Amino acid sequence: MTMKVAPKSFFILLFSSLLVFLLIAVFVLLWSNQEDVILEDRHIKLLRTEKQTVLSTVIGDVNPSLRDTRCTFHTCLEVYHCGYNDQKQLSIYVYPLEQFVDDNNEAVTLPMSREFYDLLETIVNSPYYTDEPETACLFVPSVDLLNQNNLRLKETGQILASLPWWNDGTNHLLFNMLPGTVPDYGTVLEVDTGKAIIAGGGFSIWSYRRTFDISIPVYNPLVDHTKHPHKSYLEKRKWFLISAQTGLHKEYKDTVAEVANSHKHVLITDRCPEEEKPWNFSRRCTGGRIYNYPDILNEGTFCLVIRGARIGQAALSDALMMGCIPVIVADSYVLPFSEVLDWKRAAVIVKEDDLGQVMEVLKSFSLDKIYLMRKQIKFLWDTYFSSMKSLTLTTLNILNDRIFPHISRTDEQWNEIPNKNAVRNPLFLPLIPPSSQGFTAVILTYDRLQSLFQVIHQVAKVTSLAKVVVVWNNQLKEPPPMSSWPDIGKPVKVIKTNKNILSNRFFPYDEIETECILALDDDIIMLTADELEFGYEVWREFPDRLVGFPSRVHVLDNTTSKWKYESEWANNISMVLTGAAFYHKYFSYLYSFHMSEVLKNWVDEHMNCEDIAMNFLIANITGKAPIKVTPRKKFKCPECTNTEMLSSDLSHMVERSECINQFTSIYEAMPLKIVEFRADPVLYKDDNIPNILKKYNDIGSL
Repeated sequence: MTMKVAPKSFFILLFSSLLVFLLIAVFVLLWSNQEDVILEDRHIKLLRTEKQTVLSTVIGDVNPSLRDTRCTFHTCLEVYHCGYNDQKQLSIYVYPLEQFVDDNNEAVTLPMSREFYDLLETIVNSPYYTDEPETACLFVPSVDLLNQNNLRLKETGQILASLPWWNDGTNHLLFNMLPGTVPDYGTVLEVDTGKAIIAGGGFSIWSYRRTFDISIPVYNPLVDHTKHPHKSYLEKRKWFLISAQTGLHKEYKDTVAEVANSHKHVLITDRCPEEEKPWNFSRRCTGGRIYNYPDILNEGTFCLVIRGARIGQAALSDALMMGCIPVIVADSYVLPFSEVLDWKRAAVIVKEDDLGQVMEVLKSFSLDKIYLMRKQIKFLWDTYFSSMKSLTLTTLNILNDRIFPHISRTDEQWNEIPNKNAVRNPLFLPLIPPSSQGFTAVILTYDRLQSLFQVIHQVAKVTSLAKVVVVWNNQLKEPPPMSSWPDIGKPVKVIKTNKNILSNRFFPYDEIETECILALDDDIIMLTADELEFGYEVWREFPDRLVGFPSRVHVLDNTTSKWKYESEWANNISMVLTGAAFYHKYFSYLYSFHMSEVLKNWVDEHMNCEDIAMNFLIANITGKAPIKVTPRKKFKCPECTNTEMLSSDLSHMVERSECINQFTSIYEAMPLKIVEFRADPVLYKDDNIPNILKKYNDIGSL
């Protein structure tokens, strides 16, 4: 049977169809124009220029070097650009937007992604932005390098080399999320980047230039991050473990399948076979069922993040967004912002070879531990991963901390961190040059003038001594006139304190003009010049450590399940006492201005344990153990017996143990690291070698 349509009805139907088509076309056109208006109205329009450059006219014979794999923050950054006119924070210049074309007048670079627009806008609106390149510390090219697949690699390298302040990439910052080509096992951006800092999303431990590059998360542009609120961290989840990644290597897929077959409450999904296009990214299938991605992750307690075609991928960010604890199976992956985030609080890290036993690992987590990890995940997501803005600002803050560590964060900014102990602040030592070389001996005293003068005479024999600063902690008695102090040929400065508290010894006094501080008690008279000079040389190799002489260790009492302070001579140590120790002035800033007030008050009220507090602080920041130097074990007067020494007093030991337990409670963890080594000169005094070849002959054996 054939249905006939009246001519009038046909024209009405045709007209209606055309009208609908025109409306759709107008909507699309208006949306496109709106998109342009949105981008034009943003602050980034200040960077726009009408300039169009033919690439061949500016390149000439330029042959940019490949990425310098040896770069560190100390070797490839010209830090003196960062101190222009006594600047107190990072300054970043963003190159104006410019169009580059080839000889055929074809654009060399593709239009910018919305993510890169957000990134540039964040920089321009940040307090770090400067529109004066002559005063800038870092430079950011307005070339979208986020996805290498969108680049003409050779021409992009030429564009970078043509930038007026490029200088082989020195002091330039480049952002890249998808580097290399698939399969990618930790490659880097395949553009000639020279000495530029790379903020990248695909670093392996072999491609990552530690203390120079920054590992950033891979932001997922296919997911609307505003439509996926976290479930309560106390809410139950349907699945214990979910694997929703696509494109996994067959070996990993088979292993995960075996895990699922052996355990209940494990869900494995893959991309639906009929929907392989990118616009169907949000659909996953298994057993004939269709799940929406990433919504399905909201139903999982743990979510697998396995090394796939790319070592850095959006699966990690997606899991964090949905409040699912990521189980990271990627041996060589440098986790995003790992230098400032303690990932063990928010993720489970499993070796690739142990993937088959992953359920045994996960079942060991208590419900309380899972709740704490979920709570931490929400904090990480909201603070660092939820938008291109937060991602970019975190990167800039890390760079700012590297260059201006002790003045980069105000007290208000510090107090905004919900859980200071959850975010382990990195140690990025100041790169601004110190006013003086060598070390400053800071001696805390009350009124023991005789031994104090002996200590000053002794430390004055050390070649690298720059200055002696005496912290006079006696408010009831004036220090003697300077004419009666030892004349040692080096400056001696006496600082009178307002209150007799032990924290005074760690204040970053302006009189300390060196990066290195030697903290000394006023009765440490046995250390020789060779021992002190050697200790300073060791500190120069390890400026992020506490390097010193008296060592102690903490042990766990199995009967009480509490920590004990031990001073017995043993083969392991976890603390170096600040009665004779070298450390960086940066730690004085942290101790004085950013350490827990509860902890600091405990020290000052009990007049004890300031040295343990400093050990806790440094270990918590760096994750590293202190270094004991030389074999000497006695450091006070030779005639003192064990019964006269404070450290042998039982009540003193009990109080020191109480300090350790109090500090552990405040930190919510035990940061101290136990090691079994010390530093001695290579050519020791007992070696059968002429003394003229030895540098440190006067090192005691006790």
